[in-house]
Amino acid sequence: MSRRFEGQTAIVTGASRGIGLAIAQRLVADGARVAITARKPEALQEAVADLGADRAMAIAGNAGDGDHQREVIDRVIETWGRLDFLVNNTGINPVYGPLTEIDLDAARKIMDVNVVAALSWVQHAHRAWMREHGGAIVNVASVAGLRPAPGIAFYGVSKAALIHLTEELAVELGPTIRVNAVAPAVVKTRFATALYEGREDEVAAPYPLKRLGVPEDIGSVVAFLLSEDAGWMTGQTLTVDGGVLLTGGV
Repeated sequence: MSRRFEGQTAIVTGASRGIGLAIAQRLVADGARVAITARKPEALQEAVADLGADRAMAIAGNAGDGDHQREVIDRVIETWGRLDFLVNNTGINPVYGPLTEIDLDAARKIMDVNVVAALSWVQHAHRAWMREHGGAIVNVASVAGLRPAPGIAFYGVSKAALIHLTEELAVELGPTIRVNAVAPAVVKTRFATALYEGREDEVAAPYPLKRLGVPEDIGSVVAFLLSEDAGWMTGQTLTVDGGVLLTGGV
């Protein structure tokens, strides 16, 4: 790994495990100091032990809570003196089934966590540091936001909104802040277990690369988007899907 992020700091939400932890691991490997957030303190402490207490801090809380967001951002700036990167990884999908039967309270919750909370994090980071100093932001979307995804349709609606939010923020926050997104297909995490458990070969069959993703596949792409290697990219959504969209799948 390079040390391209030496001296820089990041916040990664929803990072006690899975994709979020893999993103944090890659940023630390590339020299960054990282604050990770999630709901469960025990899982966060295990993640910090993995990342290294000298390179990471954990702050437990509800990702959609404004007070929690301000606390995280204030602690990062107080402890490390800067906030260069924000990765909005927190997402939920508590329902499965057709849109005509979805519980509307669940739909509102999905939008609140997957979209509104991401915007709120950006607002707080912008006010506290990035407006004056610049930075880079990556939102973790999904291929379900690019193509219809029966069964998880409203999750897809929320991710489509997050992709458009990424584009709008890129226009508003340039030239000193870049905002991009990644859109993974099925990645082997606890969050996605129901999509592949017990039938992984069948699910992976339409993928030209003949395997499902692993969290590290996403961590490396997020690190690229945050880096100066992507310095002339903003408002883009990189599909990281093993090629499955080429075959018409999601």
